[in-house]
Amino acid sequence: MSAEATSPGAPIRRRGRPRIDLRRIGRAALLGPVSRDRLPDALAHVAEAHRAHHPDADLAVLQRAYLLAESSHRGQMRKSGEPYITHPLAVTLILAQLGAETTTLTASLLHDTVEDTEVTLDQVREQFGEEVCYLVDGVTKLEKVDYGAAAEPETFRKMLVATGDDVRVMSIKLADRLHNMRTLGVMRPEKQARIANVTRDVLIPLAERLGVQALKTELEDLVFAILHPEEYARTSAVIAAAADGPDPLTAIAGNVASVLREAGIPSEVLVRPRHFVSVHRVRIKRGELRGSDFGRVLVLVGEDADCYAVLGELHTCFTPVISEFKDFIAAPKFNLYQSLHTAVVGPDGEVAEVLIRTHRMHKVAEAGVIALGNPYAADGTAQTTEPADGEGTEGERADPTRPGWLSRLLQWQQSASDPDTFWTSLRADLAQDREITVFRTDGGTLGLPAGASCVDAAYAQHGDAAHTCIGARVNGRLATLSTVLKDGDTVQPLLAEDAASGPSPDWLDHARTPAARIAITGWLEAHPQAADSGQPGVPAGREPQSAPPFGPGTPRARTASAVVEQPDAAVRLAGCCTPVPSDEVTGFTVRGGAAVTVHRLRCPAVARMEAVGRAQVAVSWGDEQACRVTLVAESFGRPRLLADLTEAIAGADAAVISATVEPPSEQRVRHTYTLRLPDAAGLPALMRAMREVPGVYDVSRAQHPAGAL
Repeated sequence: MSAEATSPGAPIRRRGRPRIDLRRIGRAALLGPVSRDRLPDALAHVAEAHRAHHPDADLAVLQRAYLLAESSHRGQMRKSGEPYITHPLAVTLILAQLGAETTTLTASLLHDTVEDTEVTLDQVREQFGEEVCYLVDGVTKLEKVDYGAAAEPETFRKMLVATGDDVRVMSIKLADRLHNMRTLGVMRPEKQARIANVTRDVLIPLAERLGVQALKTELEDLVFAILHPEEYARTSAVIAAAADGPDPLTAIAGNVASVLREAGIPSEVLVRPRHFVSVHRVRIKRGELRGSDFGRVLVLVGEDADCYAVLGELHTCFTPVISEFKDFIAAPKFNLYQSLHTAVVGPDGEVAEVLIRTHRMHKVAEAGVIALGNPYAADGTAQTTEPADGEGTEGERADPTRPGWLSRLLQWQQSASDPDTFWTSLRADLAQDREITVFRTDGGTLGLPAGASCVDAAYAQHGDAAHTCIGARVNGRLATLSTVLKDGDTVQPLLAEDAASGPSPDWLDHARTPAARIAITGWLEAHPQAADSGQPGVPAGREPQSAPPFGPGTPRARTASAVVEQPDAAVRLAGCCTPVPSDEVTGFTVRGGAAVTVHRLRCPAVARMEAVGRAQVAVSWGDEQACRVTLVAESFGRPRLLADLTEAIAGADAAVISATVEPPSEQRVRHTYTLRLPDAAGLPALMRAMREVPGVYDVSRAQHPAGAL
């Protein structure tokens, strides 16, 4: 983990972050050990920041860790000439400012010792306990991987596995990368660009998902300065020019504070400046920037209920911009973020964005999982470095702070067939900048990326069992699997009883989550015949009933029960009329005689085939009575119609293969069901039961226009 030299031309730091004189720290570090009753001068900044968040923290363990790190790194220098110890000190200071607990800070001071010095993990374990040893080992493993393009997939697979075992490992890694990015100026431009690209593509999205906004925003600005220096300079000039002009946000913040004082709501009202990348994005979106676009008003209160009280006062005393309101308290974001977002119009017509949250929410919004303490301690906030009983039932560390997206990621990464598949899926997942929450019918929720479909919801809820999904209900209405879900929708995936059925390759066009895509791809690879057929519900080893045959010699379709006089031909039941046993049928050869397509005698396609001179082939039914049929139900629209129809179908022991409902027209609704019946003799009774459903005025066999054969 090589820390780079300090760059005098590094981008401007975030406002309010204390500047640390690394040269002075370096000189203090060279003085060597001090008496055990006094903290080393070089550790004073870390101790001050740590005590600000944890007043009762025991600093003795930090002193011991610093002394070990300083002595082991003594003689090692950074490219800027400072002692190497300044790097772990700076990384630890970053984490201390974010509120990390003592165990994390101890591991941060030691995070380079095992890799770059003669200190061993056994020594770390003996002196500081199992927990610190675990973190140091996790960070060390991350640093042993190659960041080259060819190695990236496996590199970040290991990174995510390490992160899932303990999110504090990634916290240390992110702080380490931030310090190295701050001090990247003396590197060759091509190396700066390579490191900045990796930071942009993976580490910044991971910081976002871990909720560590303070690290994420500064990393974004540093990457922006390296990869887009001209845009960075232009944005910097715009911000500097705005600083010399009027500040409407300060006036609006003053008005907000006055309104809340009069309402008797204790609060703290601040103006929160946007960082460089945020200003750049707003400028691209809106073109000409307004004075209020350079920041947002932040209101901090004591209790959750106070947040809604503040919202009510603001919407009463100011003109709200309703389209800007978002409630991330009732429905937190995937990275633990909670806040109320709104926008109001000030006295001079300026529109100001307002964030409303409690002090606790603000701490988590800035530091994410870092602010949540030791997730493996008994009370979640312990400051000890002794081993904690945090093992799960199967050896996995039970982490109550792990965001839901990370748990899902750890599940699907184990199913990825190879590192390249994992890498592609990871990049796609990290590129998602917004998540929606949908509700299950049992009251639970599912977190999905924006643009997710019913396919994604099915796999998120049911895992591999979703292979048998035939449709879904969205907000009580029957919907196709391709239906895109919206925030707040209620979704109920519908699964077929036939466990042998499986997904169609078309599902990949609608899947947005890695879990769904990997599961579908894995099933299709294991069932190549079904993948080639392009149809769902066709397991390996079977000839699909309505798919083109594969060629001469293909076994007859046993499920069709149709027998033709050409023994080497495959049998295909026509999808336009879905014949079933006992129907009067005929056949026509297709594809040069390699297959025979079976139609009902009354199918319109039969007349067309005869008109062009196609010869008929004699077809008879075999002994098997199971069949697949498509029925069309015409009905008047009414509540619970779909539920009553599906109940009638279930009462006939029919399995639903697929179902569609056309949009209502003049209060009439058309339902199309493809069903599998155990015995074709039960078809008339099924159709009668469906006709008896109130509101249904006709049920008929499908007569789709026949395609080219």
